Amino acid sequence: MRQIPEKVGFSAKGARLTGYYYPAQGRVRANLVLHGATGVPQQFYRHFATWATENGIGVLTYDYRDFGESRVQHPRQSTATFSDWAVLDQDAAQVFLSELCPEGPLWVLGHSLGGLGVPFHNYHSRTARIITVGAGMVHYRDHPWSYLPAVVAFWFILGPLATWIAGYLPGKKLMLGADLPAGVYWQWRRWCTRRDFFNGDIGASLPTANYAIDGPRLRIAVANDDVVCPPAAVQRYAAAFPSNSAEYVEYVPADYGLASLKHIDFFRSGNHPVWSHLLD
Repeated sequence: MRQIPEKVGFSAKGARLTGYYYPAQGRVRANLVLHGATGVPQQFYRHFATWATENGIGVLTYDYRDFGESRVQHPRQSTATFSDWAVLDQDAAQVFLSELCPEGPLWVLGHSLGGLGVPFHNYHSRTARIITVGAGMVHYRDHPWSYLPAVVAFWFILGPLATWIAGYLPGKKLMLGADLPAGVYWQWRRWCTRRDFFNGDIGASLPTANYAIDGPRLRIAVANDDVVCPPAAVQRYAAAFPSNSAEYVEYVPADYGLASLKHIDFFRSGNHPVWSHLLD
């Protein structure tokens, strides 16, 4: 029997976040926090969360500060940054889940941006799995030629011009995705247009990175047809971790009877054949 998720709220440094907790059905295997991708509202992950609960996994989803259901002001007024989302908000969600579910294993699943905070977190001792999907150190030249025009427009033409004029990224009006706070867009742009990715922000808006995660082995995954965060960028991210603490996994849609997986679509309804392998 499908259960209705519980709406929850919790505090992150300087913000109040809204989420939903989907309780596991039957024997509880674990409780998982799902860190979403940039500009993807938590409701997008409801199909995955519902599937997970049917397989004994409780799921916490949430929206980053000043976005989705955590939005408390117009993005023009927001001072949020990419680092706030990747570090402060993700860390708060992990702590909240550990308090909400005081017993049993804790799992962490990060999608795109959701997986980039891994080296900046201290994980609870009950954390048994850390999995990322489509999270990588992307440079705009990593994208295939077919996708490059859209990337150039987003980082060098329409994106910066519109953000400078509007005071936020009006993604909906430009048909470039969701509306985002300017601080989120500018820092995201900096990471993806420089070869050192986020290293230039370490010691400023980012804490020191710790790739030697003391805990469970990392699974760093990507679909082989992902053009937004191509496999090469994910491999670069995986290589930053010690080889004995991280595994790189590349999913081929046809192996699961699927036509495609790509980047955002990885978590669309109907892709449960690959989700089973992702978690197990």
